[in-house]
Amino acid sequence: MTDQTELGRFLRARRSGVRPADVGLPAGPGVRRTPGLRREELATLAGVSIDYYTRLERGKETRPSPAVVEALASALRLNDEERTYLRELAAQAARRAPEPRPRPSRTVRPSVKLLLETVRPNPAYVVSRTNDLLAANPGGMRLLHGMANWPARQRNTIRYTFLHPAARDLWPDWEQKAKGCVAQLRAVAGSDPDAPDLAALIGELVVKSPDFNRLWERYEVRSIGDGAKTFHHPSVGTMTLTHEVLSLNRTDGQRMVIYMAPPGTPDHDAMTLLDLADLETEETAETAAETAVETATGRGSQASG
Repeated sequence: MTDQTELGRFLRARRSGVRPADVGLPAGPGVRRTPGLRREELATLAGVSIDYYTRLERGKETRPSPAVVEALASALRLNDEERTYLRELAAQAARRAPEPRPRPSRTVRPSVKLLLETVRPNPAYVVSRTNDLLAANPGGMRLLHGMANWPARQRNTIRYTFLHPAARDLWPDWEQKAKGCVAQLRAVAGSDPDAPDLAALIGELVVKSPDFNRLWERYEVRSIGDGAKTFHHPSVGTMTLTHEVLSLNRTDGQRMVIYMAPPGTPDHDAMTLLDLADLETEETAETAAETAVETATGRGSQASG
């Protein structure tokens, strides 16, 4: 179904995740070849014809009414964020000529940079709507071990999660972290699927990371929120930090992420050590070490030649 719309793909993915028993339907005799609900079962639950639903899923029908969208959302047992995503996809499918938004600014206001310094020793950083890392205090940069070694334009927390070699060791629950990243990116894609920066990031990760591609096809939707994360950091050991995400006014989706731990706890001590470390000196030492290795390797090649 090459003409299938993003709306159709989402409906198909969510339909496959709902079991008949979840919505009070009998499984029926024999082995079901279709994972989750059949098209005719979902159509019946939503109160639409099988033909109409099939055309909707295949991209032949692109203007479902708000009532149909809400009926499908209820039949699929979508949560509030998933309902919003479905409404956004329906609105996108109905547009004849989508108008891509301009590329968002990467500029971080001086007052926001001052706030990053003010919250030290708490690690904190600013990300764009697609999670490009735009600014960070020392602890915030060091929290994502090895991120500073990437060029500024490459620094993105989702790219880091899937493509940086240090990421899987940093988070003991890497799979859960990865699922959250993809679900958050799905939420952004629902409101602005044609944005060049978003398309470029998704395209890169689909090609380079089989894990991202696997999770992307699940069509899970979730906004980034607060919570606790455990880090196995090579510099300061294991620590569990809570975090808050603050939306920044008068920006195109920029957010500040601040990590915290109760004072007097080992987690707070580790967080403080992370802030006190001399990041610039560490980067210089790492660069010098890499240069020394490259030089030695070059000399060895010349000698062997």
